[in-house]
Amino acid sequence: MSSSVQTLNVDVSSNAAAIADATRQRVRRERFLRCAVPSAWLLAAVLLWEVLVRVNHVPEYIIPAPSVILRTLIENWGSLSLSLLFTLKLTFMSLALAIVGGVALAMLFALSRWVELSFFPFAVILQVTPVIAIAPLILIYVDSTFSALLICAWIVAFFPILSNTVIGLRSADHNLRDLFGLYRATPWQRLRYLLVPSALPYFLGGLKIAGGLSLVGAIVAEFTAGAAGRQTGLASRILEATFRNEIPKMFSALLLVSLCGISIFLLFNWLSKAVLKGWHESEIDRDA
Repeated sequence: MSSSVQTLNVDVSSNAAAIADATRQRVRRERFLRCAVPSAWLLAAVLLWEVLVRVNHVPEYIIPAPSVILRTLIENWGSLSLSLLFTLKLTFMSLALAIVGGVALAMLFALSRWVELSFFPFAVILQVTPVIAIAPLILIYVDSTFSALLICAWIVAFFPILSNTVIGLRSADHNLRDLFGLYRATPWQRLRYLLVPSALPYFLGGLKIAGGLSLVGAIVAEFTAGAAGRQTGLASRILEATFRNEIPKMFSALLLVSLCGISIFLLFNWLSKAVLKGWHESEIDRDA
């Protein structure tokens, strides 16, 4: 009897191990395909672009081949790298200000309903007003061009942080709210131990949106400003290449802008997974 039970236990353990191993292999295969399939399509599109341009002898001033764009990027890396650093500096500074301002104001909204009723409409006005329409006014009233660009980029990135954080602060479980009230928790204790953990996933979601928008705001603001010189960003390099009809250089700057946006999204997507992994439902891998 005991030998039969032992045999049954061994069979169950073997089956469980086989199922777990098959699940791990399936998860690894899905992760690989999630990365490989888009990369393969992108590579195919680039190769098709290269072939069509060369076969049809399309001039560089109309559509340059990807190889020409890459060569131009390498040749002009000195000026483009300085502009890249300027754009990244402007983007992350505006994003940092948006995080500080958005989170602080959202916490005030959570602590006081009157504060929310008083100030939230003004935040909505900032969001619905196109930054390209108010950028000329900001450039007139602000002496420093960099400060004006920073304000424009901040306006674009501010609202997603504020809105998502406010939604997260409101989404705390009502039973836990009643429990905190039963124990007469102070507003600070309620904010720290209940509302902030509830709002964190929403804040990180807003951060992924605001990261890309801060880059868009920086580019749009610089387009509006029409700034020139070495201490300017990628938008100025695009304008400069357009005026000089240097289309490969314009595509090179556009490539850097796209890579910046993708990198920012991947950075904050990784941050969200790292922070929420293991405790929030959105990042728990049930199949692993």
